[in-house]
Amino acid sequence: MGRSAKPLVVAPGAFKHALTAAQAADAIAHGLERAGWPVVRFPVADGGNGTLDCFLAQGGKRRTTSVRDPLGRPITAAFGFLPDRTTAVVEMALASGIELVRRRDALRADSGGTGQLIRAALDRGARRIIVGLGGSATTDGGAGCLRALGVRLMDANGKDIPPGGGGLARLHRIDARKLDPRLRQTELIIAADVQNPVVGENGAAVVFAPQKGASAGDVRVLDANLRRFFGLVRDQIGVDVLTTSGGGAAGGLAAGLMAFTGAQIKPGIGLLLDSCNFDEVAAGAAGVIVGEGHLDAQSLMGKAPIGVAQRASRNGLPVVALCGRVSASPDALAAAGINAAWPIIDSPMPLGEAVRRSGELLERAAFRLGQTLGVITKP
Repeated sequence: MGRSAKPLVVAPGAFKHALTAAQAADAIAHGLERAGWPVVRFPVADGGNGTLDCFLAQGGKRRTTSVRDPLGRPITAAFGFLPDRTTAVVEMALASGIELVRRRDALRADSGGTGQLIRAALDRGARRIIVGLGGSATTDGGAGCLRALGVRLMDANGKDIPPGGGGLARLHRIDARKLDPRLRQTELIIAADVQNPVVGENGAAVVFAPQKGASAGDVRVLDANLRRFFGLVRDQIGVDVLTTSGGGAAGGLAAGLMAFTGAQIKPGIGLLLDSCNFDEVAAGAAGVIVGEGHLDAQSLMGKAPIGVAQRASRNGLPVVALCGRVSASPDALAAAGINAAWPIIDSPMPLGEAVRRSGELLERAAFRLGQTLGVITKP
């Protein structure tokens, strides 16, 4: 990886609670440019927060529309179209995300806003929609999203059930006859990096709902309600997704979309790299710089920087990671395609200070990396 006319591809994910992927890419790029390296920015995400920005960083158009947040309040949310003008990107977190609610209410939180974003994309001519799942406030099995797309969920008296995962306790009948017919001609792809099923000890409620404000009792209610919902989906719609891998993503929204729209679930980072032509971008590069806040064993399970490293490695490119903290072993990193990993903290400091100064620390680390790469490769 020597200094030359070939650029370095800067492809970090977000540094949690500190920097978005785009901000991290800018910080790394500034440091490398100060050290004399040309760079190409390619911020990445795996379906969660920041996914839309990462897709649009390589081109496309941002759109906005009015939707309802997880607790039913009106907000304006963004979605986007890729340069082909027929592929839309919807990020669930922007309409139904946990960061949109100050007081978490796991029983009431509803995914209707995500359905409104999907409908807005259809209104603008989308024929392929990538739905990024992550950072959700909801555990409703996608019930709200599906209702925004035309599905009716009724109680024993034929009335609409209340919103949220709690309302599923009253579900008696599902009527999908008015599901938006445009979905039959639209490819729906779920971008997610979890493999949990929708119910059970590894399901959406048990694993994820406590992060969304659910008490132990709420978790039991939500798991039972999801089991009821998808049991009725199986019995009345004829599609069984109760044990489908990944169905538990975003509070079961993945299972809901798969059951009613035939959506396929794919790793988010692979979708981003393919949709934004990473291989073409990297083909003329000297190497790739990845990064995230903590590079650990969980990262190796398919997080965005590892997906980039594996792709770059297959293309014969060296990869260096810049991270707030590195705890994964060198052997594990090498197996994942990372040749070296550098912590960005250059002196003892409290965690809070490191988070506040993360942009500065990342730029300084990138500058040192750029200098080192230049020096060791001089003839």
